[in-house]
Amino acid sequence: MPGIDACLEEAMSLPGARGAAIVDWTSGLALGTAGQSPNGDHEATAAETAELARAAAEYTAFAPEPAKPPKPSEPSEASKPSAQGDDEGDEGEGGKGPPVQDLIVTTRTGYHILTFVETTFDSSVFLHLWLDRDTGNLALARLRLGRLAERLVLG
Repeated sequence: MPGIDACLEEAMSLPGARGAAIVDWTSGLALGTAGQSPNGDHEATAAETAELARAAAEYTAFAPEPAKPPKPSEPSEASKPSAQGDDEGDEGEGGKGPPVQDLIVTTRTGYHILTFVETTFDSSVFLHLWLDRDTGNLALARLRLGRLAERLVLG
């Protein structure tokens, strides 16, 4: 299980990787960085990407609240007729883990992938990879970042 430095090193080994960071999205601080920063300042980039992560995690359009269990006197949601079907989303985990899995922002020259890290404590950490659009592989990077996020050890 990699720590912060090993995680960033592995992220930077991806084809087209230009920069990587592990960021706390509540404070906007970078816990670690590697490679280049899109604006030349890793701390400013961390603060800016943290704002984006917070917005995605806090707005219910992106991270709906999990369904609350019915009161004993109320019929369960499963027994109520539904006019629109049962496509409410897969938020039935009771709110554990990050509210959003990942975010992808596409620019003219690159991709920014923010992958949220799930931990045993109330995590507010994500991996940020800046990927060159011409030489990077977005699908591969997204999958590898997801695996890195699962194995990352913070501490």
